[in-house]
Parts: sequence; C-alpha cells; structure tokens
Amino acid sequence: MSKKNINFVCTNCTYQTQKWMGRCPECGQWNSFSEEIEASGKIAARKLVLDDNKNDAKELRDFSKDVSESLKIKTGISEFDRVLGGGITKSSFTLIGGEPGIGKSTLLLMAAGKLASVSNEKLLYVSGEESGHQVNQRAQRLKTSTENIFFLNDCSIEKIKNTLAKLRPKFLIIDSIQTIYSEEIDSPPGTVTQIREVTYQLMSISKQNAITTFVVGHVTKEGSIAGPKMLEHMVDCVVYFEGDSLNNYRFLRCIKNRFGNTNEVGIFQMSEEGLEEVPNPSKIFLAESIETGHGRALTCLLEGTRPIVVETQALVVENKFGNGRRTTQGLDLNRLNLLIAVIEKYFKMPVSYSDIYVNIVGGLRLTGRDSDLAIIAAIASSFLCKPILERTVFLGEVGLTGEVRSVPFTELRAKEVSVMNYKRMICSEQAAKKLKGNFNLEIIGIKNAIAIKDIIF
Repeated sequence: MSKKNINFVCTNCTYQTQKWMGRCPECGQWNSFSEEIEASGKIAARKLVLDDNKNDAKELRDFSKDVSESLKIKTGISEFDRVLGGGITKSSFTLIGGEPGIGKSTLLLMAAGKLASVSNEKLLYVSGEESGHQVNQRAQRLKTSTENIFFLNDCSIEKIKNTLAKLRPKFLIIDSIQTIYSEEIDSPPGTVTQIREVTYQLMSISKQNAITTFVVGHVTKEGSIAGPKMLEHMVDCVVYFEGDSLNNYRFLRCIKNRFGNTNEVGIFQMSEEGLEEVPNPSKIFLAESIETGHGRALTCLLEGTRPIVVETQALVVENKFGNGRRTTQGLDLNRLNLLIAVIEKYFKMPVSYSDIYVNIVGGLRLTGRDSDLAIIAAIASSFLCKPILERTVFLGEVGLTGEVRSVPFTELRAKEVSVMNYKRMICSEQAAKKLKGNFNLEIIGIKNAIAIKDIIF
C-alpha cells in the first residue's frame, strides 16, 4: 500500500505546506488552506483520448484547411452570444460562476435546448446535484426543447468518460465541477486536488475530441469561484452571473475570454417562465414615475460596448443626532464621501452635517467615475428641494478641485441619449466642442461642477 502525504494547499495561489496556517505567506489570503491527500508514488497516466486517430500532431497551418464552416455557434439567446463574443466557440471550455439561486442552471438549460436544436448534435447534461426528473420539470417550465439532450446523474469522472466514449456528444454541461470526483484520488469532492484533476481531464477530453464544454462553478462568500485560482487560468472563458436575489435583473459578465471582448455584459430579467432578455435596458433602468421631482439625475453608463441611460437618486435629510450618515446602493462609499467634500467646499452647501442616501436604480453598480456629475446634481437637487430640468443627462468626471473632465466614448453615449429623445446633455467643455452639431441634442459644456447650479434649476 502506497504511503499517503497530507498537505495543505492555498486555494488562491496553490502554496503548499505540511501544517495548516491561518494566513497564506505567499499571497496573504486568510483561511484559504484546504487539506490535500496524495500518494507518494507516481499516478499512472490516464487515457484521456476517446479516439486514438485524433492524437496525431499536425502542422499548425493545416488546421485552417479542416475548417469548412464558422467556428461560432449562435444559440439564439442574443445576450448570451454577445458576452461570449458573438456566439459559442466550438471546442471551447467555459466556466460559469454565480451566487446560489441566481439562475446558472436555468441559463445553461435554456442554452442547451437551443444548441441541441440548432446544431442537431447530441448534448450530454451531467448533474451531481439534481435528478433527471428535476431537470426535466425545469425544462418543461422553461418550454425548452429536450430533443438530443441526454442526462447523466453521476459524480464519477471515470463514468462520465465512459458515457462520453459511448455517446460521442458535441456538447457537454457539468453542473457543478465541485461535485465531480476521481476514484483514483482519496481526497473528498470539492477539494483542491479533486477540482484540479477533474478539470484537467475534462479539458483534455474537450480539446482532443472537439467537445464544447460548459462547467458550473460554486462561489465562495467573497464572490470568487471556489477551488484553486489556476482553475480560471486553465479554461477558455470565465463568466459570472451576477444580480441581487431580491431583484429581477441578472447581469452576465465575462471576466476572461480567449475568443472575444471581455467588456461585454448581457442583461436578463427573471420571470415565471425563466430568464428573459432585456434588449433595451435604458427603458428598464429609468423610473416609471413622473419626470419631475428633486433628488433625481440621469447619466449614461457604458456596460461593455452598450450605452445605458441610468437614473441616480439622492436623498438629503437633516441629521439631529451628531455625525451625518452615508448609505449607498450601487456606488462606492469612498467615492460618495469625496463628492460630498467637493460640494461642501465649492458649492457652499453644508451637506456634511446631513444624512445622505444615494441609490442607483435597477440594481446596477457604478464602477467608473463617469457619473460623478450626475451624483453631485442629484445631491444638490435634494438639498435645495428643487427639481432638475426635465430630460437632462449628466456626463463627466469631477476632480478634487471641482473641474469637470471628459469620459471615454462620449460620442457613443451622446448617440444613445439622442435616440432616447432627451433634450440636453451637460458634460465637459472639451467634449461639448467635439459633439456640438452632430446630434439633435442641446450639449452644454462646463469647466467646473459649480456651474450646474445656474443651469439645472
């Protein structure tokens, strides 16, 4: 019997030690060590190739001769295709992560029905968490076609390989990678050793036998995919399915993509019949109430290559108990404190003594600085109890001296604002000079943020 060594491996940087440690000395991550049991002898080479004839090496330029059709497969779910770079790349290996109950399995089952019907090829759906009856009931609720979709409820990678050898599918879905294990390794499922070994075998099978593979990954409480960080380096695409479980909107973001742009975002809406695409998100993220009302300002974000007009709301309330309170939803609190300091200094408004609440409508999260001008306008409007001029959009970054700076892709945002039939856009003076006369829109350029006091009220 071979001797077994017990090591502890950091799930963030794969640093190994023989004793458990609270903090990794390599990357500084806390509580990241996982127990790993491995045999001291060498593990025999595993047969990963399903067809020995496909293991011959070829000259790289010869592969272009074998391609008689497009390498991209359209699923018919335009938001899903957009994030993956215009469609699913054949023989690709995609990892999809997200919070529990966010809709990962629902999205993949919808994509599975589209793929199996469009390509007329076999698809194997492997689930270690649900039975075939549960998956079939979901497919009926989603009204998804189950033709050419085969189901396997097993967690052993050896049995999955045998099924692949007999079925010969062109598509494979694993839900989820943390439940799959190899019988040749003594570690329990979900450990670093098992995830690394199982992913390696699945990826080898996918590449050598032209199988397009989708793998669901659980996430930790910090929001990252559970398992070693090298898992994300091995795969071709890493996609996160984000959203608030209390909100109907879901955002599909691509973190890594070897076949397309990583800045694209797909937007879905959860309904009784499953996930529905949102073709025009600007109309969704604007308030359905009346246009007038203080504390409301509009800005235009850029999610990937898609401009979206979003409403920012601010509420300034007199504080009677000491220090002012700051609460944000969808905005970095440090950024809000910085903008409050600018208002206090240059606008001569004593807002620092008040409670300030800022909310981004629709559950979006502002990561850039292109909405600074809109946030300042909303706070000033709420403090003065004066409504902003109707159908006005703010676009610009505000510095510590109060200057207004241009933001990237201003022309693309201005086009979206014009299409949405807004009357005016307030931006930096430099951007206004470039945009004036190009759109059916009143474009007002300002040098300093304090100038909006005389324009918006």
